[in-house]
Amino acid sequence: MSPLVHLVGAGPGDPELLTLKAVRILGQADVVMVDDLVNPAILEHCPQAQLVRVGKRGGCRSTPQVFINRLMLRYARQGKRLVRLKGGDPCIFGRAGEEAQWLAERGIASETVNGITAGLAAATQCGIPLTLRGTSRGVTLVTAHTRDDSDLNWHGLTQGGTTLVVYMGVARLQQIQQGLLKSGMPASTPIAMIERASLPDQRQHACILADLCSQAASFGLKSPAVLVIGDVVAASIMLAGTAPVASLAQHIDGAENLSISA
Repeated sequence: MSPLVHLVGAGPGDPELLTLKAVRILGQADVVMVDDLVNPAILEHCPQAQLVRVGKRGGCRSTPQVFINRLMLRYARQGKRLVRLKGGDPCIFGRAGEEAQWLAERGIASETVNGITAGLAAATQCGIPLTLRGTSRGVTLVTAHTRDDSDLNWHGLTQGGTTLVVYMGVARLQQIQQGLLKSGMPASTPIAMIERASLPDQRQHACILADLCSQAASFGLKSPAVLVIGDVVAASIMLAGTAPVASLAQHIDGAENLSISA
């Protein structure tokens, strides 16, 4: 039987959001290489496995990707049932594509098991519909942290007519704010800042684009967190008590039906 590596998404944090397939594969694993952002409670599904912690986290000391690749290759060639366990979804800023290609070039097959990505879970946990008829025609997921530290195409993002979900943006809030404003996004655009989505200690706060940096500082926003940017934020009942967001409901088509209260 040829070696097979499973690249598994652990979801945003809540163990109940783990897929049944992920649970089954974890229960069969010999070795689990686990990222920092994976909730330790999820590891209860693989008590038989050897745990190898290979943390990768922005702004922190990280395990080099080259080392992770070579370690996966070693375990696979030893015939181990290997799971590479990642927070969120492996293919949404999770490097699963890179790892699958690297393994394939060395004769190792892999299978990716989806997980719920943090951007989707964060919005749902706050009652934000990422798409809404008459308001948002789609969703754009982007990361503020790039390999070459280059800036995003903010103009393209603001012209897309979609809800914008930004990952790994806590350290680049000023660039995000300036980029969006310079590209024509209204300063009154509502933003939800959601920290540790789906976990018991989740925190959330809403503001408008003009106040993003000052409000994030007052709120004490910390990583891991995502930003949900767009008029759909004003549809959130959970965040409706935030005055700047509640006052924006009038700018949304059909806002009178969104149950927004001050």
